[in-house]
Amino acid sequence: MAKAKKKATRPKPKTKTAKSTKAKWVYSFGGGKADGRAGMKNLLGGKGAGLAEMSSLGLPVPPGFTITTEVCTYFYARGKKYPPALEAEVKAALARVEKSIGARFGDAANPLLVSVRSGARVSMPGMMDTVLNLGLNDETVEGLARRSGDRRFAYDSYRRFIQMFGNVVLGIDHHLFEEILELHKEDRRLNLDTELSAEDWQRVVEGYKKRVVEELGKPFPQDPRDQLWAAIGAVFGSWMNQRANTYRRLHSIPEDWGTAVNVQAMVFGNMGQDCATGVAFTRNPSTGANEFYGEYLINAQGEDVVAGIRTPQQITVAGKNANNSDLPAMEEAMPQVFKQLLAVRERLERHFRDMQDIEFTVQQGKLYMLQTRSGKRTAPAALRVAVEMVKEKLIDRKQAIQRVDPASLEQLLHPTLDPRATRAVLARGLPASPGAASGKIAFFADEAEDRANKGEKVILVRAETSPEDIHGMHAAQGILTTRGGMTSHAAVVARGMGRPCVSGAGELRIDTSARTLGVAGKTLKDGDVITIDGGTGEVMQGEVPTVQPAMSGDFAVLMGWVDEVRKLGVRANADTPADARTARGFGAEGIGLCRTEHMFFEGARIVAMREMILAADTKGRRAALAKILPMQRQDFVELFRIMKGLPVTIRLLDPPLHEFLPHSDAEIAEVAKSAGMSVGDVRHRIAQLAEANPMLGHRGCRLAISYPEICEMQARAIFEAAVEATEGGKSVVPEVMVPLVATKRELDILKAVIDRVAAQVSRERNVKLKYHVGTMIELPRAALKAHEIAETAEFFSFGTNDLTQTTLGLSRDDSSSFLDSYTRHGIFPTDPFMSIDVEGVGEMVRIGVERGRKTRKDLKLGICGEHGGDPASVRFFREVGLDYVSCSPFRVPIARLAAAQAELAQVARDK
Repeated sequence: MAKAKKKATRPKPKTKTAKSTKAKWVYSFGGGKADGRAGMKNLLGGKGAGLAEMSSLGLPVPPGFTITTEVCTYFYARGKKYPPALEAEVKAALARVEKSIGARFGDAANPLLVSVRSGARVSMPGMMDTVLNLGLNDETVEGLARRSGDRRFAYDSYRRFIQMFGNVVLGIDHHLFEEILELHKEDRRLNLDTELSAEDWQRVVEGYKKRVVEELGKPFPQDPRDQLWAAIGAVFGSWMNQRANTYRRLHSIPEDWGTAVNVQAMVFGNMGQDCATGVAFTRNPSTGANEFYGEYLINAQGEDVVAGIRTPQQITVAGKNANNSDLPAMEEAMPQVFKQLLAVRERLERHFRDMQDIEFTVQQGKLYMLQTRSGKRTAPAALRVAVEMVKEKLIDRKQAIQRVDPASLEQLLHPTLDPRATRAVLARGLPASPGAASGKIAFFADEAEDRANKGEKVILVRAETSPEDIHGMHAAQGILTTRGGMTSHAAVVARGMGRPCVSGAGELRIDTSARTLGVAGKTLKDGDVITIDGGTGEVMQGEVPTVQPAMSGDFAVLMGWVDEVRKLGVRANADTPADARTARGFGAEGIGLCRTEHMFFEGARIVAMREMILAADTKGRRAALAKILPMQRQDFVELFRIMKGLPVTIRLLDPPLHEFLPHSDAEIAEVAKSAGMSVGDVRHRIAQLAEANPMLGHRGCRLAISYPEICEMQARAIFEAAVEATEGGKSVVPEVMVPLVATKRELDILKAVIDRVAAQVSRERNVKLKYHVGTMIELPRAALKAHEIAETAEFFSFGTNDLTQTTLGLSRDDSSSFLDSYTRHGIFPTDPFMSIDVEGVGEMVRIGVERGRKTRKDLKLGICGEHGGDPASVRFFREVGLDYVSCSPFRVPIARLAAAQAELAQVARDK
């Protein structure tokens, strides 16, 4: 038997001695007036605010009322109980609807029927519950039949109500009702619901009621008022259902926003051939074209349009032709109503100054509006709508900037899966880097590179990646890891390269010795084809077709407006010439982070690097570093030339030395041979460099203090490259960044080394070098001591990846296994490695900014962690007064748009 959902009971009436609060819990609408308005979305939800506004505009809106989101908050804060005053307010509002309609709720002769719908402040399509035709019972269905003169319509409505109420409120699986209906159609040898007679629907209703008794042990509720309060409780209850929780988590919607409940007089699209129901957009939500776009069904109710039971018909003839449909368009079948709908479309767009998503019903030739809200749209559509509405003088440029979601721009920058293609999903991980790619499985970076060089498309599949895998990652079409989070090595590097990446796919089991990938009873082998979607985290078997992005002229127009508004600079994290060119193409204003360690893993460089690490003394290290110097210098020359005088911030060597050493027996033997050492000595050196906690070990500035010759080589490469790259009298002014500084003394020691090398290069090349020396603020102590460090540093760049780790005590590579539960419990509002923890890590940034600028007023301040491409974090960085953000090249447009929106928000706050 089905277990009935726990119902919230009606609120108890107040006693005469109780004092009522001033809070208003219910807002009425209809009849050309409304208590609420469009600007009250937070209180009335999107649907309620839209209904109120349409009512005030005089549009044909069935009367009703909205129970506010504050009731939802109260409901959950007080053990699913309602405010004492709610029942009286609902009763009064229902009476107003009865008066307006000329029918009474529960009256056997002339019954008022209502719909009960959810309505959060932002659209959450399909996530919460709806009940239609509420108020029907064994008596009122007869009254509806007599009043309408149509028994078939009345009993069709009753069976819909029992099925919907039974599922949503009583918790009975909907397929148990569908089974009864399908068996009845089979017995009658009928195919379509519309072919059933009144007698058929009566028998189906009796079958439904028997099923309720079988499942619950009690009859279907007959009291309309009990039905109403049960439905209201079910809608509030659906705010916390699994699908709504998941949707909120994916879209960063706070749990405490709550949903409103809209109770509205029913209008019927299922009363005959002069009735219909439909959904439409005032513009094409896929392309943004200024064309009416939508579907409808004759003789149907709202859920039929989206249920797939009948094929929807197009609103317009143009839509019918575009879809090669033989079914008549509404423009043909109901021309007068279509003209009315066209006029409503025009009026709503002009009023709201945005593309609208509307729902409507036609009852016996009369149009009724049931919803209007800002329509969801693709990124290309958002750009086109925004730009064209400026041209149409509906909105100004600043409003256009605010109309486009920065995160949605990723749709424009990476290939995506063809939405029409079938896909066999094997597993899901974290959507670490957007885009989609297919290729043959490769378990090792070397093999990925070799096979890619032979023309194969490969997906690099690893438990986790390390800097040593960089060549394989670059060669692969995409990266898949079973461990690691959204800011793991794989995720960060993949985003920088523009490669799709799915990380932390823990359902997968990799056996590198057997070269197999296991999941859900299936085993894939080295060379088998898989597809990954870095936008959703899905891993699929076989090749799934992709769609290449197309940059429109609207993109360039909007980004031009964006750059006129924003004050926050946007740079890119770029380690290679390819990265730098991509960054410039997307409008980056310099390089905010060049990670020099990524340059050491190619060909002869890694050999020389290992020689340096294995050297027994300073002389040996200098000899090895001399081999690296010309290679590193040439890298910097290319970066400087691509940037053409724009700032380039180069971070000195950061990771611990053991990351550069070999792991396999074959590699160890090769390194021993090239270094003239025994295998045993190499293994001994590897053991010496091993650390229990390398992220807090011998890395960053600590390496340069222990081995200043590394800092000397890198500084020389930077300064010699700056001289060589100087063209046309325009000098290059490099920014040398010292990582992982905790104290002023560390920076003082290394700045002295950098200044000495700069002086040497200046004498040797007979030039006067200009440069800046600064540091990354990635340790809490550095933020707290920023006033001291700023005495030496000319700029700060907040390394928020490590600052998040060290402030929160979380490993970004390991925390993905439990961060999901932390966000579900409200410990963190979202993953702190993806969006800045404002109260903790953000406070460290704020302290660093305030104390640093107190010492040095012209201190340049930026951020180069992954948060630089997160729109919410960008708003915070603008608020605290940073000069620029730096992010992966493919997120530069996102950061530019977010910076402009942050500027407009800041201006609004300052007014």
